[in-house]
Amino acid sequence: MQVYITTLGRSEWAVINSYYAVVKNKRYYPDLIYIITEDLFQDRIHKIIDGLNIISNEFGFNPEYKLTIVKESEFSDAKNKIDIIAKDLENSNNMIAVDITSGRKVLVINILLLIFYSKIKVQHIFYLAIKTIKGVNKPYEMIPIQIQSLRDFIQEINEVKNRPNGT
Repeated sequence: MQVYITTLGRSEWAVINSYYAVVKNKRYYPDLIYIITEDLFQDRIHKIIDGLNIISNEFGFNPEYKLTIVKESEFSDAKNKIDIIAKDLENSNNMIAVDITSGRKVLVINILLLIFYSKIKVQHIFYLAIKTIKGVNKPYEMIPIQIQSLRDFIQEINEVKNRPNGT
């Protein structure tokens, strides 16, 4: 099973555009999507699910969703709830991708700590880098491609490790 863990922060478009880039460019079609957000942004979740469903349907698949709401800027609440996700995924043969594009620091830090310290194996850490913050709150295809770059930090780390001198 393919699992996609995404974080919702200030930008709805960041979640949707990054997901579109992953589905389109990496051909990663998740069966299950975890959406993690702070209570401050929980009213946006239905819009996010609608957007993700539109993209998924266009590419011919229909993922299941699990939602996790944490208290705003509460590190321990985020840790506890993200640990629950880890327990769900532990000891499985799932292919797991994490998207940190839209996440606020308390969520991203906890997810990265989870990856570093837990038993789950993550194959991708995606981040849609955009060179500006002006005029980017719109669909992926309407943002000039030359200012966007879909990064996969796990892939980049592996490429560095496999170089002869590790540089």
